[in-house]
Amino acid sequence: MIERAIAPAQPRPRSESVRQRVYLELRSAIEQGTFKPGTRLPASREQAKTLGVSRNSVLWALERLQSEGYVQARVGDGSFVADNLGALATVATVRKGLRPSIAAGLSQRGQLVADTVLRWNPPLQAVLPFRIGAPEIATFPFALWDRLARQGSKAQRMAQAQYLDPAGAPALRDAIAQWLWVSRGIRCEAAQVVVCSGSQQAIDLVGRLLLDPGDEAWVEDPGYPGIRASLVGHGVTARPVPVDAEGLVVSQAVAQWPAVRLAVVTPTSQFPTGVRMSLQRRLELLDWANAQRAWIVEDDYDGEFQYGKHRLPALCSLPHAQRVLYVGTFSKTLHPGLRLGFIVLPHALAGAFAMARALIDRHSPGDAQEVLARFITEGHLLRHLRQMRELYPQRQQALIDALAGVSKGQLVLKPSEQGMHLLHELPAGQDDQTLSARAQEAGILLAPLSRYTISSRRRGWLFGYAGYDTTALRLAANKLGKLLQNQ
Repeated sequence: MIERAIAPAQPRPRSESVRQRVYLELRSAIEQGTFKPGTRLPASREQAKTLGVSRNSVLWALERLQSEGYVQARVGDGSFVADNLGALATVATVRKGLRPSIAAGLSQRGQLVADTVLRWNPPLQAVLPFRIGAPEIATFPFALWDRLARQGSKAQRMAQAQYLDPAGAPALRDAIAQWLWVSRGIRCEAAQVVVCSGSQQAIDLVGRLLLDPGDEAWVEDPGYPGIRASLVGHGVTARPVPVDAEGLVVSQAVAQWPAVRLAVVTPTSQFPTGVRMSLQRRLELLDWANAQRAWIVEDDYDGEFQYGKHRLPALCSLPHAQRVLYVGTFSKTLHPGLRLGFIVLPHALAGAFAMARALIDRHSPGDAQEVLARFITEGHLLRHLRQMRELYPQRQQALIDALAGVSKGQLVLKPSEQGMHLLHELPAGQDDQTLSARAQEAGILLAPLSRYTISSRRRGWLFGYAGYDTTALRLAANKLGKLLQNQ
């Protein structure tokens, strides 16, 4: 696979195009000897899908390499590294500053993780629309947060500066348990809550403690690549299950992958399609887990953002949900820089998960946990979420109107009563990479749906709106409109 031969992209000037980057990475792989003389290169379609770029970018890179003598095209047989490049191997051994192959030194599992993350390649530029998963930061009550932080006495601060309970601060665990009952209908005790550094660590703990190498797990397709990468890192085989208008297709999953020990789902707002899992599917999933003594991980990453009259309760709140592990995060409800989340477990598992947390990074910062506990119990979280539940639908509508106007009807997004982004879906199998690549060059983060698929041929674009004011959304929409006109 080409992603095993190309090094991770380093930061480059904004002026460098996607096709130029693909060309430089391919040329570097040939010069370093990763692609040896005479080696047949993967097909351009396969390379484009693996690297998350358009096929045209790969074709342009191959044509340039052919003109420079690095690649030879054989009619009807594909592209090959030129046979007369043996001298490059000697040069590569002495040349300074070359980046190592991504595969160097990695275990097989490590390579699988690297391959998944390289294809996903989550962007870091959170300030650029239309990044998904970015909450509103500008109106976060930082002054209030700082005031709560100053309320602690010196003795309390000294206590928080010591090694702490890896399960989390007692005050925060108690506050989370109370909040879940009020907000998500989940009855649990503080002893069942283990505080984590976000939902990603919670998934990692599940893979460490509940699954063995060689086990199988259902994951949604399309779905969140971070879940798949975490499971693969523990030697677990992630089995893709399609998602339809009612959520995960449980019957197909049972028929195709009957031996799995875990299912990871996003039932309140499926990531990335935004579908709500129907009650029938929820009950079907619970029946399967109880009959097979399997586990369900409910990732409720943005379950607090429901805008209709009636809020859908958590899967974990249903009867007979004792085999559901509920994962929540404050990265969406507050901000990702806080790095706090949690997992709700059966009593019998909580102790083991806390000890595993201690082995990974001991515990979360004590001062942040104490402030968050007060933020919840004093009602500030409720007030903040009420403001966001009013603000986000306004931004959603502004996005819908702006895109409809500038695209002349090409991008007609449907409003949603939950979530922080919208999906514009294309016919299955169509190209969604080219426009995304051009948008990124123009300073817009337009995620292609194909980035989140495994075997699914669903295609489209994801538009995050929650973290951007209406002016920023309109400006980004105007840029995208110009790109559409020039297609």
